[in-house]
Amino acid sequence: MPAGELALSGYRGMWLFAMFDLPVKTRAARRAYTQFRKALLREGFSMLQYSVYARYCASEETSETFRQHVRGALPAHGQVRLLWVTDRQFGKMEVYHGHKRRATEQPPAQLLLF
Repeated sequence: MPAGELALSGYRGMWLFAMFDLPVKTRAARRAYTQFRKALLREGFSMLQYSVYARYCASEETSETFRQHVRGALPAHGQVRLLWVTDRQFGKMEVYHGHKRRATEQPPAQLLLF
């Protein structure tokens, strides 16, 4: 590997999941749901399925920063779960659309500045 290049390890990179079940029966509850969802999007999360969002982080330390941001945006009611897994574990996920298997999402391209 040339000097100055860093190899991205499948064990260092992390995927942070935010999974939630929030009430939407009242106008205020729907507003809280929308604010939480928009906060996730602002933090770089992408929707994998309804109420399941994920974001790639270069390291566990970086994922802690985003976990703090999510905790700061938690709504007053409902349930939110945060889970982080290595990029290697994430890559082993099986994704199906009907009976057809699809590839998992890829980490975003990394820009290396030095």
